[in-house]
Amino acid sequence: MATGGTIAGRAASAGDNIGYTAGQVGVEELLDAVPGLRDVVAGAEQVAQVDSKDMSFEVWRALALRCAHWLGRDDIAGLVITHGTDTLEETAFFLQAVLSPAKPVVLTCAMRPATAMAPDGPQNMLDAAAVALHPGAQGVTAVCAGVIHSAADVAKRHTYRLDAFSSGDAGAVGYVEEGRVRQLRAWPVPRPAPGVLERFVAATSLPRVEIVTSHAGAGGALVNALVQQGVDGLVVAATGNGTVHRDLEAALLNAQAAGTKIVRTSRCAEGVVLARGDDRFPAAAMSAAKARIALVLELLG
Repeated sequence: MATGGTIAGRAASAGDNIGYTAGQVGVEELLDAVPGLRDVVAGAEQVAQVDSKDMSFEVWRALALRCAHWLGRDDIAGLVITHGTDTLEETAFFLQAVLSPAKPVVLTCAMRPATAMAPDGPQNMLDAAAVALHPGAQGVTAVCAGVIHSAADVAKRHTYRLDAFSSGDAGAVGYVEEGRVRQLRAWPVPRPAPGVLERFVAATSLPRVEIVTSHAGAGGALVNALVQQGVDGLVVAATGNGTVHRDLEAALLNAQAAGTKIVRTSRCAEGVVLARGDDRFPAAAMSAAKARIALVLELLG
């Protein structure tokens, strides 16, 4: 299944790896660019064609439903989803949160457009297919530059390198080497809340959750404005081990007292917020972007 992104991007010249337009190449053309891939592909579908910086809940709804459809077929061993790199980690986390895939769902991507002199998309697609066909593979993973990442841990850590993703201190699930999977740790086990996909699909409107950041000189004006607008939840990307500037904390406490759900994460690239006895806000062991998705799904009921 294809959703657009850099892997489907076009540039005016083969030497231009940044001045491209994402989401221009269709899924059939992507498949034709990878020798041998059609031999193992049972079907292909263009679910969306977007630059992943513009990913939306509407696309996620369509993607989740199509994933559920394909996963329900006995003749399908697994799914490969092509995606832009900017929000790949969010889509992977969302799918892991709403699906129960005993089969593998593998997101892949590219840092160079399809028109590049040496595009990385074709190899990433081959590697993703190898993971999707690997015996015993399950859950949602992301494959980029030969590395297999769990949906819970994957994050884009570099703006330009071909190996732009990392699993932080959790480490990679494994590697794809010459078409073979070398597994290092267990495949992710999905544990979605009962009925969460059905509630997400049926919702006419979703809870509004925004992200605010604690930093030197942070104040409460943004929080106050969001509360006035009726925000349902706030995720604060805090400093260090979940510390929040006192002025921002005061505004968040007022928001919490008014009924806004507050969740705390850390700006740090690795590690999780360790709870203390005097914590005023619950902490989530994930990035702010992923915590936002988790809070939206939690507020759905």
